[in-house]
Amino acid sequence: MPTATEAAPSDSGPTLGAVVMGLGYIGLPTAAVIARAGIPTLGVDVNDHVVATVAEGRVHIEEVDLHGLVQGVTARGLLRAATAPEPADTFIIAVPTPFDADHRPDVRHVLAAARTIAPVLKKGDLVILESTSPVGTTEQVAATIAALRPDLSIPGRCSGAADLFIAYCPERVLPGRILIELIDNDRVIGGITPRCARRAMAFYRRFVRGACLTTAARAAEMVKLVENSYRDVNIAFANELSLIAEGMAIDVWEVIRLANRHPRVSILQPGPGVGGHCIAVDPWFLVAGDPVNSRLIRTAREVNDAKTDHVIGRALRLIERLPDTRVACLGLAFKPNIDDLRESPAVEIAAALARRFGERIALVEPHIDTLPAAFAGTGAALIDLDTALATCDALVVLVDHDLFRSVPLDERADKLVYDTRGLWPDQPKLSAWEALLARAA
Repeated sequence: MPTATEAAPSDSGPTLGAVVMGLGYIGLPTAAVIARAGIPTLGVDVNDHVVATVAEGRVHIEEVDLHGLVQGVTARGLLRAATAPEPADTFIIAVPTPFDADHRPDVRHVLAAARTIAPVLKKGDLVILESTSPVGTTEQVAATIAALRPDLSIPGRCSGAADLFIAYCPERVLPGRILIELIDNDRVIGGITPRCARRAMAFYRRFVRGACLTTAARAAEMVKLVENSYRDVNIAFANELSLIAEGMAIDVWEVIRLANRHPRVSILQPGPGVGGHCIAVDPWFLVAGDPVNSRLIRTAREVNDAKTDHVIGRALRLIERLPDTRVACLGLAFKPNIDDLRESPAVEIAAALARRFGERIALVEPHIDTLPAAFAGTGAALIDLDTALATCDALVVLVDHDLFRSVPLDERADKLVYDTRGLWPDQPKLSAWEALLARAA
């Protein structure tokens, strides 16, 4: 078996423009956008099905306009897919960074990707980490490559000019707008050295219209974590307000609407918790990095997780009082109008209800065709919205999809509705129903 050094390519042939490691919700759109800019790109994933799907010009995730773009760039030969990298000029790592049961960040996928590309790296190559990562991860990537490629001088680990350029540039996109925001949003580019940052900036300027702002790698890593922690803290304030208002029998959405008339107040909307692979995850990376000084960030995470538990408890108590009622949970995605179920509080809530009440629970999620594993063996069924309105007397609104928003009052006026999103302000309040049920009991 050849060593890493022996696997390094010679100068005898052309190389790809870019290799993107990971073809998930960020990696695939990123690879397609790079290819659209005329840069020959190879997308790499460990999942054979994903690779085969992309190689055929199809997509395995739902994102606005992504299928047409992937179809176009694969047809033109600008985007290919494989399970292993090939020599290229630029390597982008866009793999998952989950956390464990104790909320400690897990960067094994990132470091595995670094080990995978190490054998094909050559002098002058650029390596960019895009995965959301705890501070210091880019330096770990450099150390991993250095250990496998002693023939190459690595930035931050050598004197003088290095053979490679290594940088960190986090994605800052909104699901449903990824293809737009990959191009239009400003990019924060942190280099292991200033020279690395400048080289990475030159690459992004080939397809990014937003500003490209350079800094150090550790600062760029923290920027990404701070952005999502800021949002998490503000959502926690809204969720805490919703609990206080509920206890006082006050409409929290009216309170927020009126408070936001103040010129310096902009309160976010409460919900059943926080999901997705960013806001629900990234704050824990800061907490893990400095547990002593991240008290507010930790508390915000705990408030938002506790809101999900509160919704489960209230829904359980409500359904228990309605023994013959079929209940539809509206929405499973972590946010409106997408198919992404990662870290979704809606899934957690609906699964808890399904485990308790089985076939009495119906699930409406217009952006998926099959239920996730959390519902296996529960007896709960995936149905469409019209069927839910016709067959269910109670509705639990968990996601404010546009489809749900379009339901007029006359189709739901006789329903018992637990609205965790403030989707239908004209709906009779749940508290009034609960009072009637309490008197009847």
